[in-house]
Amino acid sequence: MATQGKFHKQLGLVDLTFIGLGAIFGSGWLFSASHVSAIAGPAGIVSWVIGGIAVFLLGLVYCELGAALPRAGGAVRYPEYSHGPLLGSLVGFVTLIAFSSLIAIEAEASRQYAAAWFPSLNQADGNHPSLLGWLFQFALLVLFFLLNYFSVKTFAAANNIVSVFKFLVPLLVIAMLMAHFDTDNLHVQGFAPAGAAGVQAAISAGGIIFAYLGLTPIVSVASEVRDPQRTIPFALILSVALSTVIYVLLQLAFLGGIPTAQLAGGWAGIDKLYSLPYRDIALALGMGWLAVLVVCDAVVSPSGTGNIYMNATPRVVYGWARSGGFLGVLTRVDAKSGIPRPALWLSFALSVFWTLPFPSWEALIQVVSAALVLSYAVAPVTVAALRRSAPELPRPFRVRWIGVLGPLSFIVAALIVYWSGWKTLCWLLGVQLAMFLAYVAYRLPTTEGRSRLLRQVGCSLWLIAFYALTMLVSWLGTFGGNGSIVHPWDTLLMAVIALFIYEWGARTGLRSDELALEEDDGE
Repeated sequence: MATQGKFHKQLGLVDLTFIGLGAIFGSGWLFSASHVSAIAGPAGIVSWVIGGIAVFLLGLVYCELGAALPRAGGAVRYPEYSHGPLLGSLVGFVTLIAFSSLIAIEAEASRQYAAAWFPSLNQADGNHPSLLGWLFQFALLVLFFLLNYFSVKTFAAANNIVSVFKFLVPLLVIAMLMAHFDTDNLHVQGFAPAGAAGVQAAISAGGIIFAYLGLTPIVSVASEVRDPQRTIPFALILSVALSTVIYVLLQLAFLGGIPTAQLAGGWAGIDKLYSLPYRDIALALGMGWLAVLVVCDAVVSPSGTGNIYMNATPRVVYGWARSGGFLGVLTRVDAKSGIPRPALWLSFALSVFWTLPFPSWEALIQVVSAALVLSYAVAPVTVAALRRSAPELPRPFRVRWIGVLGPLSFIVAALIVYWSGWKTLCWLLGVQLAMFLAYVAYRLPTTEGRSRLLRQVGCSLWLIAFYALTMLVSWLGTFGGNGSIVHPWDTLLMAVIALFIYEWGARTGLRSDELALEEDDGE
């Protein structure tokens, strides 16, 4: 039987950068290009740039937190440090939804591309898996589980090998499609056929923000990193900067590589014509050998990302269990391997659950994108609150101009969540509000707990107000709502609300005497 152990510091800069890049380069690049083109046309390039800037801003914030407080499951424990266990539990729950479903999504993506060679993996509709396809996905999930069960070094070695291959193919795709680039495609139907609304919608609905969100796996393994104060900021910044350049070039190459005659009816529907974008366009241009490479990479690349999230999710479970003070078994770390194995088992079970009842990649990305950005959005508020309550905390990486970058990054994150649409937010934020009520009901019975609970609620009301107001604007707005607030006034209203919520959250964190920032993971 495993005894309680400590996390082992085994990861260096190369390992951590490959974790970041590997988490970012999963299934997103394989599917997003055609979805973005169908929504925004050539202006989808702008959508990728906006998404890269947004994630870079949030990455800078995580640099400060990750370097100052390198903790296992840090992404869900930072809100607990700044605002108390209630906020930590809320953020932990939504992050757990996002991370565990991401594992399943990457297995789904591998299966969808593998079905180009083995059609029996798909049902007749071409998107949903057959029983054989589901078993293929299950086998991948078992593989991810086993790679992460024995030691973090086993996981890192496998990830580094996969990462080398998964980056070579996108670079080759860019080079080959650029050789067939037709500049007419960028204006034949207008640069932005859907206007600014299309540019905004593509960020969430097109899968852009989903493709970018690979920062938290870096922070989640912070307690297992050598020299975290230097390594974490470098790895975060490198991951975001390199991925932005590659994503923009991939989108540009796809836009220019489509035969112009196929755009006579406009960009709408191009995602149906090119459902497997880079494989299909390679075939259309007569490069069968490139299509073969893309399919190979399409099986390997999402598998590598799924492996990364199978590694990161147990750390999120660990942090969530610590924040909530429940399910103590989930905080146990195997003494020999340094792996939180009970949390790994739960992560595996959840990843299998998310493959039922046989969803497609497209069906899950908006939910996952919104859930991940919700968890990311809390970080700027956490930084601002800790600046007030823990001014003496050593910060090896200190974000400058936090008075500007903090609210700006929160506003951008709030807008990305809003652009996800009412259909996604009505239940995702509704579940979060239900979790808030459940937590309060669980803690309320004891007199001693009641006094502490009141303080936690006071520190968390800003997030509850953010959820409620976002749902209201989404219902009244133009992104899946009833259109009572027309565009762009709905987006402007959301930005104003976000600025107000940010200031509220930054000023209602824990006091200095309430903080508990000590290292307790054995780092």
